[in-house]
Amino acid sequence: MTQKEKVQYIIKELDKLYPNPPIPLKHSDIFTLLISVLLSAQTTDKKVNQVTTALFRTAPNAFKMAELPDWEIKEYIKEIGLSNTKSKNIHNLAKILVEKYNGEVPSTYEELEALPGVGHKTASVVMSQGFGEPAFPVDTHIHRLMKLWGLSEGKNVKQTEKDAKRLFSKELWNRLHLQIIYYGREYSPARGRSEEKDFITRQVLSRDSQFENLKK
Repeated sequence: MTQKEKVQYIIKELDKLYPNPPIPLKHSDIFTLLISVLLSAQTTDKKVNQVTTALFRTAPNAFKMAELPDWEIKEYIKEIGLSNTKSKNIHNLAKILVEKYNGEVPSTYEELEALPGVGHKTASVVMSQGFGEPAFPVDTHIHRLMKLWGLSEGKNVKQTEKDAKRLFSKELWNRLHLQIIYYGREYSPARGRSEEKDFITRQVLSRDSQFENLKK
């Protein structure tokens, strides 16, 4: 397959599998989305959804969250990775939102990435899924699959994001990044990947000289 053929095939098959992919993190607004994405680093979405149910019941907005000391936030999220650092970041982030933005989540990359614990990926998810701005957040599944499919050299997530934005039409970005994540989890996991089940990879690499190496 040529690169263009790969892209067209991937889009077609992912649209069949996941025509309307939901955001895997439970949230009720942009604030709870921001907190959930921040918490999702180095843990699973399932675990985040488990701990945020009680946290958001107590602190559903920036004003309520800012009132909680970081040690109390940690009690809610202690089951997930880096809970000590994340609890401090959430407390400080909420205070900044209250003091600087009247409790609202800012809508620019620059302002979002200036918040404690918010990196480019988190900001990208909030921009795309919260504000509807075209973005292509790259998680581990996307980074791995873009390289596996021969669409990126995969040296770092920044390069992978650049390659994805170059190859895929902007109007597809917000849906496509979720579709690839779901596909990675269901059909092409990092551990125990089945060549038989991972039909997209099998097809796009069927005439690729790298295929035999990737099977090893």
